[in-house]
Amino acid sequence: MTIDVHLDGLTLSVASVRRSMKFYAETLGFKIIVDAAPDFALVRVGGRCGGTIGLLALKHAVGGKAKRVTPAMRAGAHVELSTSDLDGLYQKLKARGVEFESPPHDEPWERLAWALDPDGYTLEFAQGERAAPPMARKRRKG
Repeated sequence: MTIDVHLDGLTLSVASVRRSMKFYAETLGFKIIVDAAPDFALVRVGGRCGGTIGLLALKHAVGGKAKRVTPAMRAGAHVELSTSDLDGLYQKLKARGVEFESPPHDEPWERLAWALDPDGYTLEFAQGERAAPPMARKRRKG
């Protein structure tokens, strides 16, 4: 039995909410829907029907004890984003200064490319099954 649940968003602990807002809005082109900097921001990904990425100041996420996001903290989050035109998106984001760890390449399950956000979180941009609208996926399976 399938449970009717979907992911609305996730929150990342960031060293600077303003720096992250600039990256996610100006560089990636996503929309800031809540600006409570320097403490928090909420970024809309994928338009009205898309999910969100919360940007929470590190001091609030860990109670003021940590001064930076550690590699172990970054390894705990891997943000997966889908597109119907990975190569086009890759070229557009490279032109905006996004540094990719790898160019688009094929894996057995999908075509993908990885980049890092300002805090070092991995952003995976994929073209494949996840990029299809939910209704199209449902029709293919049925």
